[in-house]
Amino acid sequence: MQNARSISELNRLIQLALETELDPVIWVIGEIADFRQAPQGHAYFELVEKQGNTVQAKIKANLWSFAYRAVAARFESITGSSIKNGMKVLAQVAVNFHPVYGLSINVKDIDPSFSLGERARIRQETIDRLSQEGLLRLNGRHILPAVIQRIAIISSPTAAGYGDFVNQLENNAYGYQVYHKLFPSAMQGNEAVVSLTRSLDEIDGLKEELGIEAVVIIRGGGAQLDLDCFDDYRLAAKIANFPLPVLTGIGHERDESIADLVAHTKLKTPTAVAEFLLSGFREFEENLGLAMLRLDRATRQKLAEEQNRIHQTSHQIKALAESRLKLEAEKLNSSITRIRISGRNILQIQENNLASFEKNMIRGLDTFLKKEKQNLDSKESLLRQLDPASILARGYTRSEIYGKPINTAKIQLGDNLQTHTSKYKISSTITQIEEK
Repeated sequence: MQNARSISELNRLIQLALETELDPVIWVIGEIADFRQAPQGHAYFELVEKQGNTVQAKIKANLWSFAYRAVAARFESITGSSIKNGMKVLAQVAVNFHPVYGLSINVKDIDPSFSLGERARIRQETIDRLSQEGLLRLNGRHILPAVIQRIAIISSPTAAGYGDFVNQLENNAYGYQVYHKLFPSAMQGNEAVVSLTRSLDEIDGLKEELGIEAVVIIRGGGAQLDLDCFDDYRLAAKIANFPLPVLTGIGHERDESIADLVAHTKLKTPTAVAEFLLSGFREFEENLGLAMLRLDRATRQKLAEEQNRIHQTSHQIKALAESRLKLEAEKLNSSITRIRISGRNILQIQENNLASFEKNMIRGLDTFLKKEKQNLDSKESLLRQLDPASILARGYTRSEIYGKPINTAKIQLGDNLQTHTSKYKISSTITQIEEK
């Protein structure tokens, strides 16, 4: 091709076009990425344009040491944070094209008010989203125990706020004991949100085993923009949906983070959280003391009432008993009188009956004896009549053969016959037997 150009010529054309078409300096909006500071004091980074998590465009940037010292100092004095990755900034830049190193921009200035305003806008959008999804006070649905005795702590183990918190908790003047377990986490920077949510997941998995009653997120203060992780939607949604009450003591006085808004209870500092936990013990102890006093007072009053009631009842029972005993004594005396009269009457009747029975018995006995005497006399007369002596006296005789009555003996001629009369005993010999 006759019109082909060399690379250097092309680069000169590009450089010329940039110098003639663009203003010397331009204000651009971008997110700082891959930020690093060289030993000489220069700052190198990229300005990135994103759509969600997708990078749409990026360009290399540098901030020379002389300008960097002034820009960084002013930025930190206004925002409370140093320039770092993830910040969205409004930067004044000069476009530079180098034939060897290519396109880049030299940062002349950074507007700190834009970063603050951008942060406020994003923060408000996050709050609106959480409100629309019903998450702002969702964690507040949990009921705090009257005394929180077992907590999980999310903090950096090296943070001064964590040390202050544990010291105040363990060395309280009342000797209250609170079990606490630290779940270490990054508390600022790009990895903070992931680290914080990972710690919450770990607590969720161990809450039953450890008997955790609440989660405490504490941080020992810091610059305003260092707290951006606590305005992140992902962390806020995690806190809102967490199955335990979450308490925050992030340690900043000027503003509250979104994590504070969705937490069950927000407090300004780690030591304020410790004081809040200990105040639960004190309040419970005071309420218990008051309850004991009320119980003692009520018990004493009740005992006095019951003693008075027992005293009254005792008098009533005594009066009733005396009245009843008197009545029963009168009934007893009346019964004794009736028994005596009835006894005398019965004895008189029985005495009369006995006398009558005696008379009847005597009369009957006389009749019986007379009757029996007559029977005896009749039998005696009959016996006399049947007496053999009487029969013999009347002229009859009794004959026997060998001691047997003659009517029963076997009679033979020549037998000796004994004949008895009233006066004689006659012996004879049988010489003749005639049958009738």
